[in-house]
Amino acid sequence: MEVAAQFIIHETAHWILNHHMSSALPGYLMLGSRAHVSSLAELAGEALAELGGLLATIQKTLESQLKPKWLYISRFGHDPGYPIHFHFIPVYHWVEELFWKDARYRLLETFATNENAQSLTDGAELTLFIWREFGERPEPPAIQGPSITQVIDDLRRAFK
Repeated sequence: MEVAAQFIIHETAHWILNHHMSSALPGYLMLGSRAHVSSLAELAGEALAELGGLLATIQKTLESQLKPKWLYISRFGHDPGYPIHFHFIPVYHWVEELFWKDARYRLLETFATNENAQSLTDGAELTLFIWREFGERPEPPAIQGPSITQVIDDLRRAFK
């Protein structure tokens, strides 16, 4: 899949960093390989060497620019149509508040039966919430803070 130019934030010899094209959550980024491979083991040595520093730089930049409560960095998927890529998912305080207010997600609290239930959530539950509510829902929740366009512009400047 080709990344639309308006979503590209930063490019290197081996990687493209872009805002997730189908997520309404500002700051949800994707780091994808330019090589059409599905495994780290298939990447050229130069791409692997570049990856570690790039992951750290992206994390540091997102944490300093966007100030999420948490930043999830993950690799998901196994679709042969996409090269290996990583998700950078900012979890802002307001996103977590929306999660706790949505009764549909309380069904996930199978083992959380006390007043400390909020401390028992995990990244999988919040990731599911973000994917469903900001990625798949036709009318995503209202965001707080800068828009996706503003975040992309700010991050482009930060990566220069």
